[in-house]
Amino acid sequence: MTGQLGDLILFDAVLSFLDTGLLDFSGWQVALYTLGATHLTIAAVTIYLHRCQAHRALDLHPIVSHVFRFWLWMSTGMVTREWAAVHRKHHARCETPDDPHSPQTRGIKKVLLEGAELYRTEARNGETVEKFGHGCPDDWVERHFYTGRSTLGIYLTLIMNVMLFGVIGITVFAIQMIWIPLTAAGVINGIGHFWGYRNWDSPDASRNVSPIGILIGGEELHNNHHAFASSAKLSSKWYEFDIGWMYIRILSMLGLATVRRMAPKPKFAAARPVADFDTLQAVIAHRYDMMAAFADSLRNACVQDARRLRQASEAEGAKLAAARHWLVVDAGKWTADQKARVGEVFAASDSVRKLVEMRQELAAIWERSTLSREQLLAQLQQWLARAEASGLRPLQDLALRVRSYAA
Repeated sequence: MTGQLGDLILFDAVLSFLDTGLLDFSGWQVALYTLGATHLTIAAVTIYLHRCQAHRALDLHPIVSHVFRFWLWMSTGMVTREWAAVHRKHHARCETPDDPHSPQTRGIKKVLLEGAELYRTEARNGETVEKFGHGCPDDWVERHFYTGRSTLGIYLTLIMNVMLFGVIGITVFAIQMIWIPLTAAGVINGIGHFWGYRNWDSPDASRNVSPIGILIGGEELHNNHHAFASSAKLSSKWYEFDIGWMYIRILSMLGLATVRRMAPKPKFAAARPVADFDTLQAVIAHRYDMMAAFADSLRNACVQDARRLRQASEAEGAKLAAARHWLVVDAGKWTADQKARVGEVFAASDSVRKLVEMRQELAAIWERSTLSREQLLAQLQQWLARAEASGLRPLQDLALRVRSYAA
């Protein structure tokens, strides 16, 4: 009888443990822990894997690096060298068939729903890891645990969650396991190259998913990142917020991080009478700022000429006004329909035609990597001379901007 009573007490204790775990947290407390744990995972991915390891935008104190490595081992099982290699290849082969996870070549549905599998497939590609995985940790712990036993941490997390929270810990574990495949592999690699807004006309299809980068650690600002890949800060406009950058600033103030690279901010000085090599270097460094200024000039020209055309033809004015949305991007990204309409737009506005043509000619200067500095400078000087002699105020203002960039 005593033995049966003891068994019942033990059974009841086991049930109670499975129901509440060691911490006996309420539902709200478990939810807060889950949010905190998944956010720490996102912070580790964006600060350590992405900005520190893949792009060398900052250096982290060894203690901070190891905390992030350990947490990623526990919560994702991702290997630093593999992750950095796949991401670097994504930048090197962006939007081509060799891009490991571009929705432009593989389809948005494929990347959204199977983004994690695309990553795992590429991570198993030894050639990718060998070519793009240089400079990542290769110490004893990395070789024997974080790489050699990459799934052990995941099993330990499952056991820990059940012990701490009881049966609900399995749900906590499931959320932790899908968090990166859903947000990083799906949303950023998928939506971040398909939907959203663009601050910069980078040569890829990257988009800013949201101006407020909190849920995915600032990675929502994906177009900003592709424009300035080696920048530790992902926000670029006053209304954008990058929580990952906030954490980096806190770590910097504590002496636990050192920022190595930031997106260049244009500075201006008195305009040079004649463009020199410093002018050439400055305009190439600030090419995205220059293209943004060109885009503003083109939009204004389209709107102003559309008003003039509407006095004679509402339809013609509407066509020109609508063209301001697509004329501002590189001609190589125009759709077949837009290419078919460009002749009509140019016929309707000579100033818009000149702005588009001069924009393309200026962009060609930094795209011609085979030319010498002397040849590129000569082309820039010729471009400036034609812009200043064009009689168009927007082109003259843009030429002044080029000659005013500080070295």
